[in-house]
Amino acid sequence: MKLDLDLSRVWLVDPERGREGPGEVVVRGGVLRSVRSLRGDEATGIDDRGVVVAPAFVDLHTHFREPGNNAAETIGSGMRAAAHGGFGTVCLMPNTQPALQSAAAVRDVAWRAAEAVRSGPADIGAIELRTWGAVTVDRAGDQLAPMGELADAGVAGFSEDGAPIHSAVILRSALAYAGMLGLPIVDHPEDDSLTEGAEASEGLIATVLGLKGWPVAAEAAAVGRDIAILEDVVRDVPGARLHLTHLSTAAALDLVRSAKARGLPLTCDVTPHHLALSDEWLAGSRRWAWEAVDGDGRRRDPWADSALVAEPYDTATKVNPPLRSPEDAAACRAALRDGTADAVATDHAPHAEVDKAVEFGLAPNGISGIETALGVLLAAVEAGELSLGRAIEALTAGPRRVLGGASRPRSFVEAEPANLVVFDRSRSWTVSRDALRSRGKNSPLLGRTLAGEVLLTVHGGLVVHRSEDIGPS
Repeated sequence: MKLDLDLSRVWLVDPERGREGPGEVVVRGGVLRSVRSLRGDEATGIDDRGVVVAPAFVDLHTHFREPGNNAAETIGSGMRAAAHGGFGTVCLMPNTQPALQSAAAVRDVAWRAAEAVRSGPADIGAIELRTWGAVTVDRAGDQLAPMGELADAGVAGFSEDGAPIHSAVILRSALAYAGMLGLPIVDHPEDDSLTEGAEASEGLIATVLGLKGWPVAAEAAAVGRDIAILEDVVRDVPGARLHLTHLSTAAALDLVRSAKARGLPLTCDVTPHHLALSDEWLAGSRRWAWEAVDGDGRRRDPWADSALVAEPYDTATKVNPPLRSPEDAAACRAALRDGTADAVATDHAPHAEVDKAVEFGLAPNGISGIETALGVLLAAVEAGELSLGRAIEALTAGPRRVLGGASRPRSFVEAEPANLVVFDRSRSWTVSRDALRSRGKNSPLLGRTLAGEVLLTVHGGLVVHRSEDIGPS
């Protein structure tokens, strides 16, 4: 529905303009008419712990499973989940069946989205769906996909996500070709010769639980290779760009930090779960990662500290890359604070319950996380691990910079359709199967109360999500 909205005495966060503080927002007929900062007496009593207004969020990394696995998610259910989480733009990974490797496949996504709108809440169609095209045919790693055709069809860039780009030759060619098209390559950095059969991050928790370890070196080695190839390619193709997704280790992030200092066209993201959860969740802990270290940054013993309150081997905690040590989680947060990590991307990976209800090692990887991302980040803000402004920037301006020319800025632009999210930090909600709009209920946060209820998500001037508590306009 087209929106008329008067938001007064709210906390504005506008990362693109570096603006944060008390303000008011007026929307008429879905168009943003005015945004005004409040000062002096007008601002008295307004702080960032109440109603916050920010640009609608952008997710660089989502899996809506359609076509191929509609039991886990459909484009329609995924869009509703995204809107519930405050997201107005989502970028779909190409590991569907068939893979997103042709202009026809990209058009099929748009057709399925239109069908979901016709059969459901019409305004959900205002969500911006972008697609990453496959790097290789059938994601088999042998032959480049028709990248020019995919670029003409409007893909945001190219990725094999769900698997790394195995061949260094293919990666080099893809970076060069995509660079000439002005689009990024997104790699899932994993040396899978080191991770075959791996079930949990290598270390104490994996050893105690009897799970095969997944070494840090598997990520760091792949990141090092990717950076070396990028450095070589940009000499000939200055437009080449590489984005590394869901980094999870201090070693990998240090390599990115160094490469950025050398001026390489490199970006990366981290996930909410790698920021805030640690491998001890596999053993049954449910404390945040920053609670798992002492004042000197040393890991606390989850057994000695009585942190294990849930059953071990919860398959909802099985993810790729795996949940890491509390020290690695701290490195992810530090990378976000200092700008090494450009964005937070959810890696929303829903699964049907029957697929996760198996032995831990046999369960597919993935957390259904697009609806809980804001709440997880706000927990880090509340703990002093992130500033509110940086958390919002990582969900908005950061991912838009990664998309570059593929997506124009959508901040508080007067006289244009409104694109914003309104959430209340003073209100909380409990993560439950009924509360989640996604078909995937595979979240280790089930039963947990999170702060920051999303009251409204508005994109393209249309309401794509409205909390039941605030009723119709």
